Amino acid sequence: MGKRKYFGKMLILFGFALLFLTGCREEKDHLAKVKDLEFTVIAEDNIPEELFQAIEEKKTEGFKITYQDKGFVYICMGYGQQETGGYSITVNSLYETDNAVYFDTTLIGPKPGENEGKKVSKSYPYIVVKTEMIDKPVVFE
Repeated sequence: MGKRKYFGKMLILFGFALLFLTGCREEKDHLAKVKDLEFTVIAEDNIPEELFQAIEEKKTEGFKITYQDKGFVYICMGYGQQETGGYSITVNSLYETDNAVYFDTTLIGPKPGENEGKKVSKSYPYIVVKTEMIDKPVVFE
C-alpha cells in the first residue's frame, strides 16, 4: 500500500510539472526587425498631387501620413510650423517587423546664428519617403 501512495503522489507531481511546462512556451518577438527597407526621399516636385494637397492642409499642425500609389507607399512626417527656416530632417530608421513598418525621424534645427541678420520667416519642415508597398500598418516613432 505504501508504494501506491508514493506512486500516486509522484503521478500528481509529474502532472503539475507537465502543466507548468506546457504553459511556458517561447513567444516570438513581434517587434524584432525583420529587415531594413530601402527608400527614396521624395522632392516636393515629385510628390503625387493628392498627397501634396493633404500635406498642404496639415502642414501647420504637423502630421503623420501614409499614402499608397502604383505599388509604392509614401510615408510622410511633418513637424508643424517653425518660427524660422534652416531646419532639416534625418531618417533614423525605416524597417519592417512581423506586424508593422517602423519609421523614425529627427528634426534638426538651424545652427546657432544661421538666421541672424536674415528676414525671419516661418517654415513647415516635412519629409516624404517612398518605399515598396507592404501591407502592414506604419508606426511613427
